[in-house]
Amino acid sequence: MTTNAKRILEIVNASTAHPTAEDIYRELIARGEKMSLATVYNSLGKLYEEGQVRRIPMEGAPDRYDKTLRHDHLVCERCGAISDATLQDFREVFSKSLGVEVDFYDLKLFRLCDKCRARAAEKSRNGSEN
Repeated sequence: MTTNAKRILEIVNASTAHPTAEDIYRELIARGEKMSLATVYNSLGKLYEEGQVRRIPMEGAPDRYDKTLRHDHLVCERCGAISDATLQDFREVFSKSLGVEVDFYDLKLFRLCDKCRARAAEKSRNGSEN
């Protein structure tokens, strides 16, 4: 593994924010590292191919990256904020239900985060007062 890949992997594994490639690039620059954005993207691609990081595809937004520890995600349907969700491993349930062996799955559960839920409630209250 290259030195650049090690630095990127360190950032992904230390993060709870599910960073984008651009987030990782900004963190490297803040640390005084000299690395191009293209190198970050290329290194993330290799780390993903090698199974060192998880890629979380986001509809209409940049992919996010995460550590490989088995877990699922809660995604805010309004702002896109991601948080970890630790659920039981459903591979056996899926395999039995589908009649095929399921080796891996990536479950995203959609909801409104607390901030967006509060904004919606406030907007509703303000709208009903008019």
